[in-house]
Amino acid sequence: MPAKPLINLLRGWPSATLLPVALLRRAAERAFDTPELACPGLSYGPDAGHPNLRKSIASWLSDFYGTRQPIHMDRITITGGASQNLACLLQVFTDPLFTRNIWISSPAYMLAFRIFDDSGFHGKLRSVPETAAGIDVDFLRREISKSEQTAAAEANLKPTIKPQRPWAKVYRHVIYVVPSFSNPSSVTMPLDQRTELVKLAREHDALIICDDVYDFLQWPASADAQQSSLRKATCPRLVDVDRYLDGGAERKGADGFGNVVSNGSFSKISGPGIRTGWVEGTPQLAHGVSQTGSTRSGGAPSQLTATYMSLLLESGELQEHIYGTLQPAYAARHRTMVAAITKHLVPLGVRMPLAERQVDGGFFVWLTLPDPLRAASVARRAQEEENLVVAEGEMFEVPGDSAAIRHACDVRLCFSWEGEEQLVEGVERLGRVIGREQQQGRGQAVAEAVTGANSYW
Repeated sequence: MPAKPLINLLRGWPSATLLPVALLRRAAERAFDTPELACPGLSYGPDAGHPNLRKSIASWLSDFYGTRQPIHMDRITITGGASQNLACLLQVFTDPLFTRNIWISSPAYMLAFRIFDDSGFHGKLRSVPETAAGIDVDFLRREISKSEQTAAAEANLKPTIKPQRPWAKVYRHVIYVVPSFSNPSSVTMPLDQRTELVKLAREHDALIICDDVYDFLQWPASADAQQSSLRKATCPRLVDVDRYLDGGAERKGADGFGNVVSNGSFSKISGPGIRTGWVEGTPQLAHGVSQTGSTRSGGAPSQLTATYMSLLLESGELQEHIYGTLQPAYAARHRTMVAAITKHLVPLGVRMPLAERQVDGGFFVWLTLPDPLRAASVARRAQEEENLVVAEGEMFEVPGDSAAIRHACDVRLCFSWEGEEQLVEGVERLGRVIGREQQQGRGQAVAEAVTGANSYW
C-alpha cells in the first residue's frame, strides 16, 4: 500500500503558489535596465538603507495604519528581515548583565529563543502568560518589580559590558511580543492592553520589541462579509501608541529613544528569500539600529533587493498583491481549516479559543486538546501513522524559565503553506489520530479497572 502524501501543517511559510514571482521579475528587470537604479543597488548603501525604500515604506505605513501624522523616513531603517534586526536591536540596546530579563509572551515564537541566547541572555528569558487580550500586563508588572528589587540588591546600576555611545542606550528590560495575529496563538492585543503595556515599559525603562510581521495579512472574520480584504489596520501599533501617548516618545524629559520598536518584514507578503525588512521607532532609535557594527561594515542590508521592493511599493503593485491576492487567498484557507476543525475535531473535545472575532489574520490556528491527551504524543503518532506534521505546544514554551508556562496540551496548525484540499485532509488525519488516542486511553482505563477489581477479590 503506497504511503500517504505528506501534509505539513507545521511549516509557517507563505504558500509557494502565492509568491509574486512575476512582479519581482519585472521590478528586477526595470532596476537592472536603469543605470541610476542598478549601480546604487549593486553598491554599498547608506547606513540607514536604501533611501527610496525608506520613503516608500513610510508612505505605505502612514496610509495603512492611518497615523495621526505622516511617518517620516527618518523613523525607518532598512534591515535584513525581522530575525536579523532582532539580533541588531539586542546588540545595540541591551547589555547581557545590566539588562535584567527578556520578558516573552507565552506561547512564543520559538525561533526567537536562540537569537536571545546568542546575545548573552541564556537563563534570563522569562515567560509571561498570554490571555485572550494578549500579554498579561498585571503579571508582567509584578515580575518586573521583583526583578528590579533583585537588581538593586545586587547593585546592578549601570551597564558593565557595553560602552556609552551617543547613538545608543541600554534598556533595563526587553519585552518581546507579536501583537497582531501572534505566532503561534493568533491572539491580537486590543488597544487598551497596548496602552497599558507602553505605560509599563516607560515606568521600568523597557524596550518593547514588536514583531509586526502579520499585520497586513488580515480579513473580515465573518464568512458573510461583503469584502474579502481589509486595506486599513484595525488597531494602532504599539509604536504608534508610544509616539503619541502622554506627549509621545520624544516628550520633554524623555531621552528620545522611546520604548517601542516595530519590526517589519517582506517575508510573509513577498517571500522569505527577499531577506528585506524595516525597523520603525523614534528617529534616534532608528539611527541607533543603523549604527550596528555589521551594518556599517557591510553597507545597507539587502541593498539590491531594496531597489525591487521600492519599485513595487512606489507603483502600488505590492499593495494590490496583498489586498487583491494574499488576503482573499489566506482568508479562504483559514475558513476552510476552521470549518474542518469544527466538523472533525471539536466533536472530539478539541477547543479552538479564538473561533469568534471581528478580524482574522496571520498564518495559524491554535488548538487545545482534551484531557488527558498530550500534544507531543499526538504529533508523533500523526507523523508516524498519517504522514502529517503538526507543531506540538511544547515547542513554544520559553526555555530555561523556572516558572515556565506549559503548553503540553496545545497544537499549532498552519494554513498558509498547504492548499485547501490538503488542509481538510490534514485535519481529518489529525482527527483520526486523536480518536485513536482517546480509544486507546479508554481501553487502558477499562483494563486498569478490571485489574483493580480482580486484585480486590
